[in-house]
Amino acid sequence: MSQTQKRCWIPSCVATLSLRFYQGVVENLASEQAARMVAMKAATDNGGSLIKELQLVYNKARQASITQELTEIVGGASAV
Repeated sequence: MSQTQKRCWIPSCVATLSLRFYQGVVENLASEQAARMVAMKAATDNGGSLIKELQLVYNKARQASITQELTEIVGGASAV
């Protein structure tokens, strides 16, 4: 290799390595954001199903309370 070729080759190698390093950093950041997005989606879905489950429990308890009150009212009216 001549001196001229070496002078051209070294900056080219440095530029290539710099670009590869930059690409690696960018891909790492994109991968991190994708993982966060997936985790937040899972948390959101889990929160939605938890709300549905708790709403069902609440509605059943409310319905039982209403049924008990109606039973007491009907029982009181029958006693009179």
